Amino acid sequence: QVQLVEAGGGLVQAGGSLRLSCAASARFLSRYNMGWFRQAPGKEREFVAVISCSDSSTCYGDSVKGRFTISRDNAQNTVYLQMNSLKPEDTAVYYCAADLTLRRPILVTARGYYGYWGQGTQVTVSS
Repeated sequence: QVQLVEAGGGLVQAGGSLRLSCAASARFLSRYNMGWFRQAPGKEREFVAVISCSDSSTCYGDSVKGRFTISRDNAQNTVYLQMNSLKPEDTAVYYCAADLTLRRPILVTARGYYGYWGQGTQVTVSS
């Protein structure tokens, strides 16, 4: 059974930074593309970023491009989301997710393609 465990959320002032981490079961991260999503109160779950399991290529949602960076450390079975220049509108619960398809050759952003989810970590950005 795949388990994804997020950590690193918290309260930060606008303009600040946070780094989220997502720990997975052994060798899982090397086989599946990994993504981050977020969900603010009363809103749909939104794509944030995804990283390939094969070449570490990445894709970002428009609202976070240039501010957030996704990375992975397969040896540590961990995916990271470095969040800089945070804004109040970044406030949400952030979820780590794994693509349903083993070694999918393309990066996908729709949540329906992701089959494994963490429990989420709260990020709150104060103005």
